[in-house]
Amino acid sequence: MKQVVSLILVLATSTCIRSQELGQVTFNQGSQLAYFSFVTDQGVLIRISDEGKILEWGTEVMSDRYNYYAPRLQPFMGRIEYYGPQDDSIFRGKVKSIGTAYITYFDTFQVKSKIGKLRSIGNQYLDYYEPYEDKLLSGKIKSIGGLYIDYYRSYDDESLRGKLKMVGSVRISYYTVFDDRFNAGKLKSVGSANYSWYSLSDPMGSRGALKSNNYRQLVSGITYILN
Repeated sequence: MKQVVSLILVLATSTCIRSQELGQVTFNQGSQLAYFSFVTDQGVLIRISDEGKILEWGTEVMSDRYNYYAPRLQPFMGRIEYYGPQDDSIFRGKVKSIGTAYITYFDTFQVKSKIGKLRSIGNQYLDYYEPYEDKLLSGKIKSIGGLYIDYYRSYDDESLRGKLKMVGSVRISYYTVFDDRFNAGKLKSVGSANYSWYSLSDPMGSRGALKSNNYRQLVSGITYILN
């Protein structure tokens, strides 16, 4: 009987650990980070900005005929709770839980630059860059759970500054004006996945469009999406 109870506890703990995780990273126009997306144990996506603001939540809708996902999420019909009058005024009225995903924020006793920012989604805790590290990165997400998040710094190439550079061990690179002036700033690689784009030498109607690879690419367990 004790062995059965122990097994149940192990399985419950394992489920909790996997309950919320970073599942997607989305870019606008194949260039600028749009948002990070957490996936809950109920299959709900919670999209947040690079500064930790919750933007949207719900489920993805795919076209019946094409491998295409609608940019907007289908509303989640489950239970949503918000912080009330009895809670810290800094996060009063903010989302408290989305289904089984409990959400917390940094309170008034934290470092000034973090007060009110998103602190955790489920068991995934977030941290942020401080102004002293690089003013360009100040307020941006520095870590998600055990994943270190890095960006190109103020001393990097002008076309790269502020762009997403690393998600955990996955390095992200972009075309510069020395590679392709027309497509400067667009994704060049995400880990081992390489991207190429139609340029000035191509027909006018196709210039700037993705030439190779997919708009959705799974790399090290995270789906990278080009909108």
